[in-house]
Amino acid sequence: MSAGSGAPLRVAVVGVGHLGRHHARILSRLDGVTLVGVADIDETRAEAVGGSVSAPWTADAAALVGAVDAVTIAVPTESHLQVALPFLERGVAVLVEKPLARTVADADAMIAAAASSGAVLGVGHTERFNPAVAVARPLISSPRFIEVHRLGTFPGRSLDIDVVFDLMIHDLDVVLSIVDSEVAAIDAVGVPVLTGRTDIANARVHFASGCIANFTASRISRDQIRKIRFFQRDAYLSVDYAAQQVEQWRLVRHDAGEPRIEGGRLEVGREEPLQREMVDFVAAARDRRTPGVSGADGRRALVVAERISAAMGERR
Repeated sequence: MSAGSGAPLRVAVVGVGHLGRHHARILSRLDGVTLVGVADIDETRAEAVGGSVSAPWTADAAALVGAVDAVTIAVPTESHLQVALPFLERGVAVLVEKPLARTVADADAMIAAAASSGAVLGVGHTERFNPAVAVARPLISSPRFIEVHRLGTFPGRSLDIDVVFDLMIHDLDVVLSIVDSEVAAIDAVGVPVLTGRTDIANARVHFASGCIANFTASRISRDQIRKIRFFQRDAYLSVDYAAQQVEQWRLVRHDAGEPRIEGGRLEVGREEPLQREMVDFVAAARDRRTPGVSGADGRRALVVAERISAAMGERR
């Protein structure tokens, strides 16, 4: 994979925990990119990850401002605005891991800073770059019902946010990018089981078009499931994010005889979604274009996530 041509893009990673270390791994190997540093408030972790990718390390993210063309941010959600703003104000391209911000107000501040300086702002909704989603997307037409299950074992991380902002928001972003309609109503319920925040949640989102999407997200399950299914007139599509598999079944009508159900598994070229996302971000930073998932996209998913949390609060 090539990130493009020209002078190497100077990129850094802020926050090299569970996900940020993979940002560093991928960026250190991309053509046209120089990983100029990694930053983490945990000096031991910063040094270890920096050493693994042969990049300088620091415990002070501010030290990177002015020394980079682009930066990816994978710190706890509550710190997204504080860490991203100095870079955005300097016109540095920024990719912020999902959710974009702690609140919509924080997201608006980041979007405004990017608009003022001309900085590229992207959001790490990695499932948009899943090859299975890319294969399924052209086949989805005016779905009437969408069923989503994202179940995982207890992670012991990202506990500063509840399961809606930690896991469900992935699927909110995917669905909102496909269903071209405003959200009309939301019914939701959530339960805090192992933490003080919601660990399992279900949301039924009604769109003005009549489409209904049912989301279930859990971080306390024994099994790991990441699937989304689309039901539309005369067709059904199933996407397994984890296995990167797509199945399509269609009702085929013939001039003579009874209609038949035809379909099966579609061909999907396996790729690492995070690498696809990093390549897109680097290209967007270099070309000064909107990335695959923009700040506005991240804000839209955040708005719906907040509405779901509010609906859950009303039911408690």
